[in-house]
Amino acid sequence: MTREIIVTDLTRFTNGNIVCTAGVDSATGMCIRPMPYLPTSECVRLNILPGAKLTGNFTLSQECSGPHQEDHNYDKLTFHGPSTSDEFKMALRASLFSSVSEGFEVDLPPGQKCLPPKHIGPRSIITVSVAPRHIQIIDDAYKAGKIKLNFTDNSGQEFRFLPITDLGFHNYASDAKRKTSLDTVNSLIHTQKEVYVRIGLSRVYTAPNGVEGYWLQANGIYTFPEFNEQIRSYR
Repeated sequence: MTREIIVTDLTRFTNGNIVCTAGVDSATGMCIRPMPYLPTSECVRLNILPGAKLTGNFTLSQECSGPHQEDHNYDKLTFHGPSTSDEFKMALRASLFSSVSEGFEVDLPPGQKCLPPKHIGPRSIITVSVAPRHIQIIDDAYKAGKIKLNFTDNSGQEFRFLPITDLGFHNYASDAKRKTSLDTVNSLIHTQKEVYVRIGLSRVYTAPNGVEGYWLQANGIYTFPEFNEQIRSYR
């Protein structure tokens, strides 16, 4: 079935040759993760960024597991340029929840950032709206070129040191010649009217401390009406 999706998630892997994309069906609001993952080179060539419009024949994958119910096989994938700001915001709001716990249908204790490996939920990606003053991007104190996210959702629950897998932010953080500091980026965020954060669940992963499960990560951080052009480009 041919559908148009607006890209809401463009996330990096350790393997820099591929990226994970996800988008929202413009007609139904369904979240779709095209599988297999797209080559990074193709995203750069076509300038596929958050807000891009893609059309293709999408069919639900028979290999969906756990909360990753968005996986869809595809063919005839075509890039149709960027969406408008209003269209992009509407796509983000299609899976908007008031809190992280509500979105993943779990009761997360304070400080918990991992769902158990037996968790079977209806989704692995959500949007939460965050008050601009309740979000902060910080350097990873242990890994140079990495950044983390602190934020408080609308239920008042605080999340600290979430990994940022947003490709634009990753490229920004690892660019030794970046023109703007994190202070500048945070200042921009804090002066915006709206901030939407895409929170995703990793595939099952065992951390160095032995904890196994689906880990929370920041797939995308989007501000309205303004955004940082360096972060939202391949330059």
